[in-house]
Amino acid sequence: MFYYLLKYVLLGPLLRLVFRPRIEGLEHVPSSGAAIVAGNHLSFSDHFLMPSILKRRITFLAKAEYFTGPGIKGRLTAFFFHSAGQIPVDRSGKDAGQAAIREGLGVLGKGELLGIYPEGTRSHDGRLYKGKVGVAVMALKAGVPVIPCAMIGTFEAQPPGKVVPNLHPVAIRFGEPLDFSRYEGMEDERAILRAITDEIMYAILTLSGQEYVDQYAAVAKAEEAERKAEEKRRLPRLPRS
Repeated sequence: MFYYLLKYVLLGPLLRLVFRPRIEGLEHVPSSGAAIVAGNHLSFSDHFLMPSILKRRITFLAKAEYFTGPGIKGRLTAFFFHSAGQIPVDRSGKDAGQAAIREGLGVLGKGELLGIYPEGTRSHDGRLYKGKVGVAVMALKAGVPVIPCAMIGTFEAQPPGKVVPNLHPVAIRFGEPLDFSRYEGMEDERAILRAITDEIMYAILTLSGQEYVDQYAAVAKAEEAERKAEEKRRLPRLPRS
């Protein structure tokens, strides 16, 4: 109930007013039945903009940190995500991928829409990064289509660390459903999973027009953080007066 209150009364109208998103290809999202909506991830606001314009309810796999933050802000964030029907996934540990797949298959098994970001985390620089194969595993095991989706302009509207959004044009594009039934029963073939994931990422790239980086986003973030830390260490220290 709270999901629809957010969507139609509290948050949805506000998001559409602030961002005024241009919607393209909404007819590609099926009106019934299970499907995966796979998109790029540029901004915190992506979690809410896409659901606000879809006619159907969509459930996202959200990082567990959104549900475990400290203090009043953390409790409010956890309440918000729980109420919005999002599922926490612990991304740490060797079994993190399997946990996400298990939760995602549970959503699809109920004939619902599952939202997923194959990059695994937000882009820190607006580029599109290599997708993880979990989306391919779920598509094959559940036997469902994948609808590619591109969020455009949300990085400029609300880049990482930005709380109050900027006024910037935003568009949401959905592509034609991708059917992978020809690979049925091959969800244990690593090469097949990689090929499917790359096809999904190429479809997202075609819709978004981003620059593509053949590297996982988490690795690129870690390297960037290390580079900045190294630059900081090399800065000359000013003498004390």
